[in-house]
Amino acid sequence: MLADRILVQEIDWLESEMLNMQRQWRGLTPTASFLRWDDVGDEAARAGFKHVVFGHFSGEPGAHDAFAARKAMLLFAALDRQPDAVLLVRDADKDPDRRKGLEQARADKPWPFEVVIGVAEPKRECWVLAGFDARESEEDTLKQVEQRLSFHPVRDAHKLTAREHGAKNDAKKALEELTSGNLERERECLRETPLETLRQRGERVGLTQFLSEISERLVPVMDGSGRGGE
Repeated sequence: MLADRILVQEIDWLESEMLNMQRQWRGLTPTASFLRWDDVGDEAARAGFKHVVFGHFSGEPGAHDAFAARKAMLLFAALDRQPDAVLLVRDADKDPDRRKGLEQARADKPWPFEVVIGVAEPKRECWVLAGFDARESEEDTLKQVEQRLSFHPVRDAHKLTAREHGAKNDAKKALEELTSGNLERERECLRETPLETLRQRGERVGLTQFLSEISERLVPVMDGSGRGGE
């Protein structure tokens, strides 16, 4: 959704009504909308990549997720019809090496597609919270959540670092409280909040960096000024 919004905003000839005719989001097969990280290892083993994915990255050991990302990109590179771009999107889960690992894999070789990285700090729910603007009916709930946390869940979403679901500073819990567990309300936070607002609020949760990567790496592919464009 975020990538599509930026594509439409930054490419003059592209309109939202045209998107489904101009691009497709997919996994390893056209019917899969994405490739799960948990499935990368099994898919790589089936493809015969068991032994070719190991080794260093520019002389350095692979950081967290470097090998998984390398496997994923080898899988996409081996497709009969290679994608024009691959998005590697991950929760950091308080692991500072996760972004480094993805960047190592991206720099590992000249891949036949553009590679875009998105790391949610610490979780993707923090990206949604960056787009949350309380409606009148939600203002009391926002105040209650702020009082419970002792910090603002939107402005300071980066502080929601708990790994255990239901813990006091758990991002999932805060988001569920604010949106009453309504998935469509979550989508609205990313679909309707101005992109500039998301950029301003998203600096400490990795969202600003992801939006910049979309602008710098994916937009040129789509509008024909970068590799893969037509």
